[in-house]
Amino acid sequence: MTNTGIFKLAIASGKGGTGKTLLSTNLADYLAQKQAVLLADMDVEEPNDALFFDAENKVITPQYKMIPDWQSDRCTLCGDCTRHCKFHAVIRLGDFVMVFNELCHSCYACSDLCPEQALPMKPYRMGETSHQLLNQLQLVESRLDVGQEQAVPLIYATQKYIRELENKPAIQILDCPPGTSCPVVAAVDEADFVLLVTEPTPFGLNDLKLAVDTMRQIDKAFAVVINRQGMGDDAVENWCENEGVKIAARIPYDRQLAEQYAAAKLAWRKNTALRKALEELAVLIQQKQVQYA
Repeated sequence: MTNTGIFKLAIASGKGGTGKTLLSTNLADYLAQKQAVLLADMDVEEPNDALFFDAENKVITPQYKMIPDWQSDRCTLCGDCTRHCKFHAVIRLGDFVMVFNELCHSCYACSDLCPEQALPMKPYRMGETSHQLLNQLQLVESRLDVGQEQAVPLIYATQKYIRELENKPAIQILDCPPGTSCPVVAAVDEADFVLLVTEPTPFGLNDLKLAVDTMRQIDKAFAVVINRQGMGDDAVENWCENEGVKIAARIPYDRQLAEQYAAAKLAWRKNTALRKALEELAVLIQQKQVQYA
């Protein structure tokens, strides 16, 4: 486990719209009826978990990344910074050094390797993290500022914020970004186990394969949750069986459930099928807590 006594469950998918937020919010609220739970919205480009909760005591923390600040009076225009930067964020243009903040990955190479110390790192705001309390549920949500292009630094800053909390719930649910790119890999980095949410459609199966391959590449233990079961075909079920992929729960297609979700309501209290799926996942979580303890 990443932290002794703490179990981190990431909820991800190969594509958007499969039901990650539906599962994350309802599962967190369901578990919080009996124990302390932390829900972190790691989809920093488009967070929406907070829409489902009427939380109190909201605390806002600005988040910064470190960007090199060119000091022309120190610089000898040797060009070392341009050669060392693998992201083309620092470029020498004649007698001027241009720093592209949006391309910088805060690796410190240009700053640390500058012989004249002409590129000191300075904080540059990239977004903010909000922290809210609702009985036994803590909600952490980070949001990129408009115009920011990199989600990964804010995701890592959110993870750091959670690690440094004084009161750390034993169950932490991470609602991850969609897809299989760098933000997803960063979001599941500290997870002990990953639930991949999919749908029984050709599109869903195609992107589930990508997500499964990603989890295998980064060596993350995972299982699948099929949302909207019954609206498509059996291809996802058959593929999971052939690949030896565990299906942890199934949430049947239900128009009323979709309407409740669209209205930002937690549906598990009234929807029997969703509640049954959450009960199954709660058992799985208990088993994994023992396994990863």
